[in-house]
Amino acid sequence: MSYRTGFVVLPETSDTALPDELFPFDAPRLIPHPSGRPWVVGNWGLDEIREATAGSVRVVVIGFCPVTTDRLTDLCRRVRTPADVDTLATALPGSFHLVAAVGGVIRVQGSLSGLRQVFHARLGELPIAADRADVLATMTEASIDERVLAARVVCGGMLPPPLADKSVWSGVTVVSHDHCLLLEPRGAREARWWRPPEPELTLAEGASNLTDALVTAMEDRHTGDGALSADLSGGMDSTSLCFLAARHTPDLLTFRWSEAEAGNDDAYFAAQAAHALPEARHLVVAQDELPPIFTDAGAAVDTERPYLYTRTLARMRYTARLLHEHGSVWHVAGHGADELFSRFPGYLHRLARRHPLVAVRHLRGHRALNRWPLGGTLRQLVRQGGVAGWWLRQAEELTWPAPPRRTPSLDWGLASLRAPAWATDDALDLARQALRDTADDVQPFARDRGQHQFLAALRTTAPAYRQVARLFDEAGVHLRLPYLDDRVVEAALAVRLQDRITPWRYKPLLAASMRGLVPDVVLDRTTKGDFSADVRIGRQRNLGALLDLFSDSALADMGLISTEAVRSHFLAPHADISRDIAMEQLIGCETWAHAAGRQPLTRWRQGCP
Repeated sequence: MSYRTGFVVLPETSDTALPDELFPFDAPRLIPHPSGRPWVVGNWGLDEIREATAGSVRVVVIGFCPVTTDRLTDLCRRVRTPADVDTLATALPGSFHLVAAVGGVIRVQGSLSGLRQVFHARLGELPIAADRADVLATMTEASIDERVLAARVVCGGMLPPPLADKSVWSGVTVVSHDHCLLLEPRGAREARWWRPPEPELTLAEGASNLTDALVTAMEDRHTGDGALSADLSGGMDSTSLCFLAARHTPDLLTFRWSEAEAGNDDAYFAAQAAHALPEARHLVVAQDELPPIFTDAGAAVDTERPYLYTRTLARMRYTARLLHEHGSVWHVAGHGADELFSRFPGYLHRLARRHPLVAVRHLRGHRALNRWPLGGTLRQLVRQGGVAGWWLRQAEELTWPAPPRRTPSLDWGLASLRAPAWATDDALDLARQALRDTADDVQPFARDRGQHQFLAALRTTAPAYRQVARLFDEAGVHLRLPYLDDRVVEAALAVRLQDRITPWRYKPLLAASMRGLVPDVVLDRTTKGDFSADVRIGRQRNLGALLDLFSDSALADMGLISTEAVRSHFLAPHADISRDIAMEQLIGCETWAHAAGRQPLTRWRQGCP
């Protein structure tokens, strides 16, 4: 198995001979230690890397980071110890991996959102790190971690971190998003380096900071030759990025899918936005040109982790190829904005204790808008306890009936975890144990439940967006996701939760930050496009292929699912798309298990210690 993208980081060691074929990359690039031994090895674009040296301190930045080498060198001069890299990291814009060699220690870290993660394992006695879990699995001949896989099968896509972050490869460990990895010749340890800002800024203060962060994030998204394209769905998220991109690239190519749902008004708002971008080219793909939802859902994406978005897999690949045919080299998308700006309700728990009158007003608004049941909502508002208690309750209640449909989550999780009908008893036992083990050492991402929910949402989906980016890379298009840049994330999190979450306005922080840059008709929109019809049509057309996928099930062979229960679920009437979402996540686990089981392992460890 060889990989088109990715890299490995190794400590400086004098007693280990590493053969070239150890590294599973096509024609890998090399950044050596001063001794000439491998330090960073892998495949990356030349426009995605920055290097700087100041004395004995060396820094490598891989990813999107719009700084000059001179600026990076200046920051590097201020580093004396591995802990000093904290200041350097917070001074850099973008979304990137940071590798620093300081005093014999190698520090490796990813991005705050989880779009760029760090994994580590041991190759014999040698600790190594990488940006992909499957690279380390190949190098170390790792087996599948059935307990982690079972937790994904049973809990689905709502499984939050830190359990959602655990690698499905045994012996491969993920570094938490707010931690860095410190790598030395004989060991590796993690250290926390980042804490979320306290949400204290007013909407006006926070909007100004967010504007600056987004403008910076978009300034250098187009570098070198080739066209810049951007999604223009008609929603606030992608449309805002289009207008920021048009400030420096007015002739950009905008892109959108047409929709099957008659009640979806995305087309109206996209047309209004397109009218205000007179120099841009606009590409709209008709429904009959798009692959239906769930087409080729069983195709493999990669072997790093199960893919969350299998229903749109064929559409994503089609989109990437089409953009490439139209000359696009860089494509900007609004992924991550829902996670940063949506109405996660957990903020009401702390607000009720600090500002009860404000909380009552917000609660009334949310109940009127979403028809929250009063009893279930109040029970959660008065419930005390920490994040560990939430994980233990999920293990206890895994097979309980689901809460009433409109009950909000005011607890530490994004939703209650409930097992699907296809989970076997063995899968349930493994999942419960994983949930309980998580409770043993889990820590909240922030003191406020609402802030914790925002970070949990980001860190649940951002790794999947990384896999989406690889689909675009296959077609020769670089996918850029500005909402997941570190400084953008920090700017959003710094605003008071009762200002950025309100039942009376949609994404008020994003709207305020884009006022004057984006047409008011888009910022004042109160609707959200619905794609239920696309899902229903795609399911009907691809039902046979979906059933065939589980006729020879890898998950069933592992004893994790009942194929009869899966078949019954697929064939039963669907009142809404919630059952399709559960199907989608199961398909991701199935296709991953098939691909992982076929992955050839290396036999290159003879030269390792």
